[in-house]
Amino acid sequence: MQRLLTTTILVGLLVATAAAFAVTERLKLTKSPLMPGTKVSKVLSPTCSCARSRANIRIKLRRPDVLTVTVLDARKQPVRTLVEGVDARRGLNFFHWDGRTDGNVLAHDGTFYAEVHLANQHQTIVLPNRIELDTTKPQVKNVTLNREEFSPDQDGQADLVRFTYELSKPAHVLVYLDGQRILLTHAHQASGSVSWKGTAQGAQVPAGVYTLEVGARDLAGNSTPVADRWRVHVRVRFIQLASHRIVVSAGARFVVGVSTDAARYSWQLGRRKGFASGPVLRLRTSDRRGRYTLTVTEHGHSERAAVIVR
Repeated sequence: MQRLLTTTILVGLLVATAAAFAVTERLKLTKSPLMPGTKVSKVLSPTCSCARSRANIRIKLRRPDVLTVTVLDARKQPVRTLVEGVDARRGLNFFHWDGRTDGNVLAHDGTFYAEVHLANQHQTIVLPNRIELDTTKPQVKNVTLNREEFSPDQDGQADLVRFTYELSKPAHVLVYLDGQRILLTHAHQASGSVSWKGTAQGAQVPAGVYTLEVGARDLAGNSTPVADRWRVHVRVRFIQLASHRIVVSAGARFVVGVSTDAARYSWQLGRRKGFASGPVLRLRTSDRRGRYTLTVTEHGHSERAAVIVR
């Protein structure tokens, strides 16, 4: 009797195991009601006044159904019901979340999920994709320059100025000139460096002193306020004479300082011309009195001074 009971129990266990295996295999073969192409936005900032001010929830159904779409917080508690009991067609269906709760107040920054309930199939699915709500604006904590004066003439000598920056959070760095963006980093990090070669709107800027503003923009679209941008001053200098009016006696020699990083530059005084190098240019005036123009040039950039011969 004991042996018969044991055999009966064993057979029952085998039957139950086989049935469970069959159910499991059948579930494996059952296709999900959501098709590839179901996506949600990774980040949003309702306060950014940009394209990421709302999260896009794209649900691709294998067959029509009646949907309820809910936003859950990190603890999987309901925050906002986007739609309830709406007829959804086969294929793509679009929904949006503006970052607000059912009470119409802005949700706290954090992680959220989209939950989809399919009434016809009696199935609820929480999409694994996280939605990060982030309204914190990145701040520029520090900016240092490798040089304050540079010569972007492509001669390999001080052709650019490099900004080393530190931000309050990972973000893309933006550099502005006269309110127009001239640089945007590909890197999204809290610290790093970015270089400027003296161009704006696709053109080389002329020699002069420029005030550049350094800001940042994170993945959620939050940007550093204009008033909080870090401002730096840089001088674009190609070649510069120490004096623009030189008075000298006829036939006398004179010197003038030349500021340039070019290894060699040309000069012309009246009809005479030549080449020189170094920070001091030594020349001799004409034996005839009058007013002459001294021109120094490097890589197409020139500087002039009036030479008065008495």
